[in-house]
Amino acid sequence: MVTQFLDTVDGIVWGVPLIVLIMGAGILLTVRLKLMQFRKLGKALKYMVHNEEGGTGEVTSFGALATALSATIGTGNIVGVATAVVAGGPGALFWMIIAACFGMATKYAEGLLAIKYRVKKEDGTFLGGPFYYIEKGMKEKTGHNWKWLGKLFAFFGALAGAMGIGTITQVNGIANAAKSFFDPNDAHMVNLFGGQYSMAVVVTAVVVAFLSALVIIGGIKRIASVTTVVVPFMAIAYVLVCLCIIFYHIADIPHAIGQIVTAAFNPSAVTGGVVGTMFIALQKGVARGIFSNEAGLGSAPIAAAAAQTNECVRQGLVTMTGTFIDTICICTMTGLTLMVSGAYDKANEMNIAGGILDGADATVDGAALTQMAFGMGLPWSSAAGAFVVMTALAFFAFTTILGWDYYGERCFDYLTNGSKTAIQIYRWVYILAVLIGPFLTLSQVWTIADIFNALMAAPNLIALVVLSGVIVYETNDFFRRLDSGEYQENLNFHVRN
Repeated sequence: MVTQFLDTVDGIVWGVPLIVLIMGAGILLTVRLKLMQFRKLGKALKYMVHNEEGGTGEVTSFGALATALSATIGTGNIVGVATAVVAGGPGALFWMIIAACFGMATKYAEGLLAIKYRVKKEDGTFLGGPFYYIEKGMKEKTGHNWKWLGKLFAFFGALAGAMGIGTITQVNGIANAAKSFFDPNDAHMVNLFGGQYSMAVVVTAVVVAFLSALVIIGGIKRIASVTTVVVPFMAIAYVLVCLCIIFYHIADIPHAIGQIVTAAFNPSAVTGGVVGTMFIALQKGVARGIFSNEAGLGSAPIAAAAAQTNECVRQGLVTMTGTFIDTICICTMTGLTLMVSGAYDKANEMNIAGGILDGADATVDGAALTQMAFGMGLPWSSAAGAFVVMTALAFFAFTTILGWDYYGERCFDYLTNGSKTAIQIYRWVYILAVLIGPFLTLSQVWTIADIFNALMAAPNLIALVVLSGVIVYETNDFFRRLDSGEYQENLNFHVRN
């Protein structure tokens, strides 16, 4: 009954209106900015690793980006892609990439507005994000008080962090991968919370919660110091393994790309009618893409607001690279690996997709499909592939836990007017959610996470559309000053805090 109710709500909030709003906002910004996410991508990547001299903020621009990437590069890149492909067919990957191309413009706008409307608090810290550009920016633009909408965003953001995308889904991904590798046959079970769980799951829950607490208690600077090391290392390592699999099956790439493009518009031609309509492929691709790169969700600008910069456009460009790295690079690598390795075709033969559509746990099968791809992709044992997936999930999901704690805290800060006691309570509730996460029903948790994502995205996207004129003005002004020499880039290679 509960699962059916959640599925109904999920279908409503991720229905046509939100899909249109997400894609529409990205297309609107892309047109108004004249394809800037493609024209200025090289400059954005350069700014990503060259910090601004004399910028005001708490962490470097790269540190802010790493914190944002730590939240976005997680189970969505590994399990989420597989789940989208299983539930929506290979065409879901096509729509995920298309949405990401427009999402880069959305992410740019979020980073720009985060800096423009951020506030410096009495303790010297910076607070910014959708709640402030909704409250301040929309009031300037419309003359009306929109603080209630900012509060609504912050409320859903805090819940999404503590009850969905930030904690339970991530630690579940780690625990399931650990169990698949260390205890695949349920040989070591213990009784806990009225049920039986693998000892691998219990140990994982305790270790991840303990490590999370060590970092989270230190705040944004400690989170950034950890993520600036872990995120680049694991992202590069994961992509390299994916590239090895893809190049090992290089002859199969044209066929895989053909399947992806064909299934985007005619899923039944590839899946034999198992998956359903083009809209399902579009819906799953966009929904899982947002889950992965968070473009339009409004989370990344919360981290961007802490960057050491005086130029909102510059930080917008840096923030934009997050979607490029997360979806266009990493998610595409995962999707191609699923296809060229033969894992997706084998899953179809085993009727995994049919089982999911009949109500099986899509997330568990998504993880299994990725492990299958890595096991089949190279001439090594399936255990080696499972180990790679487990390691990647562990690091990616752990850094996502850290990044989303910061998001949730900043949302709670806005809701409680900076109450330090309330924020401390939120931190411990968050850590507790990490501890108990592996013992909760996973399919319901992922649905709840999707619902919170949608509820966060709506007010943020409305603000981006209303403030699109501000975004265009700031962009044109920055590049005018840059071209005239009025603004000096002062590029110094430095990515650490």
